[in-house]
Amino acid sequence: MAAGEKGQQIDLGSLSTQQLSQVKKQLDDEVQHLSNSYQNLRAAQQKFRDCVVSIKQGVAESVRDKPLLVPLTSSLYVPGKLSDTSHVIVDVGTGFYVEKTTDDAQKFYNGKVEELGTNVKELENIVNGKANNLRVVEEVLRQKVLAGPQGGQGGGEGG
Repeated sequence: MAAGEKGQQIDLGSLSTQQLSQVKKQLDDEVQHLSNSYQNLRAAQQKFRDCVVSIKQGVAESVRDKPLLVPLTSSLYVPGKLSDTSHVIVDVGTGFYVEKTTDDAQKFYNGKVEELGTNVKELENIVNGKANNLRVVEEVLRQKVLAGPQGGQGGGEGG
């Protein structure tokens, strides 16, 4: 839980429609940004799952010394042969690569999948909370717009 997460409570009824519109826009932007982050985390989690599958299926004795294509970039592959089925090179982030046994590599990637899973769940809760706040602001704004240009309080009654 972040420090500023639950620090500020505002009575939405006391805000003008312009202020409510600004709050709505800010919440819209936050929900959009958090949703994009959520999608990115899910994509990263799937990439790590794919790495585990690649290790299980692609680094086996059955493919030893058979021709295969080695990715140098996302669009450039070169021919190669798998000479060692017990060790792989693992990208541990920021351009660093480490040689690991296939078991250690699978543990590494499974750990990443679990870590991202925790982050995804936390972010999902935050997104849901922001989306609920957005719905409340939209409802108050709708009520104020329907009430007309009276502003905040309904002043005195005419005779």
